[in-house]
Amino acid sequence: MRHTRLLIIAVLTSAGLLATASAGTAAGAEATASVSNASAAATSCGVTWGSLPKTGSGTGTRSLTDVRTGRHDCYDRMVLDIRPGTPAASPTYQVRYVDKLYQDGSGQLINVGGGAILEIVATAPSYDPETYEATYPGRGGKPLPGVNLAGYKTFRDARFGASYEGTTQLGLGVRARLPFRVLELGDRLVIDVAHTWAASR
Repeated sequence: MRHTRLLIIAVLTSAGLLATASAGTAAGAEATASVSNASAAATSCGVTWGSLPKTGSGTGTRSLTDVRTGRHDCYDRMVLDIRPGTPAASPTYQVRYVDKLYQDGSGQLINVGGGAILEIVATAPSYDPETYEATYPGRGGKPLPGVNLAGYKTFRDARFGASYEGTTQLGLGVRARLPFRVLELGDRLVIDVAHTWAASR
């Protein structure tokens, strides 16, 4: 009787160990698959934007209220926040690479760090067109308030150019002349600059 009981315990223990081993193997395989999928997703950026000037003929002329930046797997992003209104309308804009950044109005040279400079001009003044009260605290030639580019792969510097005749001019210093795109989102204008020219980072 005791021999039979020991035999049953031995069989059940072996079955438990096999089940645990199978579960561990399955979990390991699942974890490996997840890592592989994440790695594939992270490296397949597929950037096809190009670096030629980009323009938009929006109908909005609302004030600039903030400039923010963010980091993504395939690109660095700058967001211009525009005072919301009804209906939401994107500003007219021109974004292009320039050899040097000259301040609108004065023509004064603004030094922008990085291997290449993107000039951003949008019909979103940094003041209220009716009251002329400031809506964004940018100062000519100075770094953008609250923007910290430490640790960014592409962005190197961000400067305020001027708010002149209903437009705002910004200078964005990047690592090199890289592909970029512009997204019109009504109360936001988004500029993405890729980390590399290749389809993977």
